[in-house]
Order: sequence, then structure tokens, then C-alpha cells
Amino acid sequence: MSLLRFLGVSELGKQVRERGDTASVRRIAAQLDRLEPETAKRLASFAYVLARVANADLKIDAAETAEMERSVRSLALLSEGEAALAVQIAKTQARLLGDTENYLVTREFRRISTREQRVQLLRCLYAVAAADGTLSGDERAVIAAIAEELGFTRDEANALRGEYREKLSELRPERD
Repeated sequence: MSLLRFLGVSELGKQVRERGDTASVRRIAAQLDRLEPETAKRLASFAYVLARVANADLKIDAAETAEMERSVRSLALLSEGEAALAVQIAKTQARLLGDTENYLVTREFRRISTREQRVQLLRCLYAVAAADGTLSGDERAVIAAIAEELGFTRDEANALRGEYREKLSELRPERD
């Protein structure tokens, strides 16, 4: 018996992972069952990628969570409770499975979204990262990786980052 089969990774599981239809996305999407399946899947991926950047510094604070909920709520016209649930699941999944699913979920979002939706996600990533008042180097590095995975050039990502120039940590005065 192979190690992969022992761990429960069947050929079907491999195909699911290759499509980017991960357990994280399925779990969030299941909680949003009133939405069309493709819309729920896109929203689940969107929320997960937001959690990915919020967790860049290995902590997700209240300001980042509130910004994630606002972004998710406005994107899909969800109730506060639905948005909070989607964000909570996304945060938990990103913390638990981040290294395993980050790229897969982001690649799937790219596949199922329009260019406009990807730009919207990138803007929301900067908003979440800057929610605590500072856009740190770790957060910028994760956003740069996500932007590349979404198909943006470095110049395109930098242009959007320019909207948050005043929050860049290296441009802010030292704090006590």
C-alpha cells in the first residue's frame, strides 16, 4: 500500500485538489447555500484569500476581521451573520491548512473569476492588510505572491498598492 493511499489521497482526491476545489472552499460554500453554487464557490475562495493575507503575520486582529466581513458582505450582499460565518470559517481554514491550500484556492479563484473580480480582490487584500493602520512587509510579500498567482504584473500590483501608500510600514514614523 502506498503512503498516499494510506493517508487517504485517492486519485479522485488528487483530481479535486488539482481543480482547486479544496475542502476549505467546499466548507465555506456549503454555509452559503442560498447562493448559486458558482457564486458561493467564488465567494468562499475570495474569503479564504482575504484570510490568507490577514494571517500573513500569523495573527488576525479584530480590525482585519471587520474589514474582511465588510468586504465579503458587500461583495455578495450577505447579512452580517452570513458574512461573519464565512469569514470565521475562512480564517480557521487558512490557519489550519494555509500552507497546503493557499496556492490551490488562489488559482481556483483566478479560474472562476473575471479580471474585474480579481482587481476587486486585490484591492480588498490591501484594505484588509492595512486595516490595523499599517501595511507590513510580510503582508506586502503575501499580497505580491497572490497578485502573481492571480495573473497581475508587478506594475499592476504596485499601482494598486500605491492607493495604500500612507499605510506602508517603511514610510511611517517609528512608533513607541
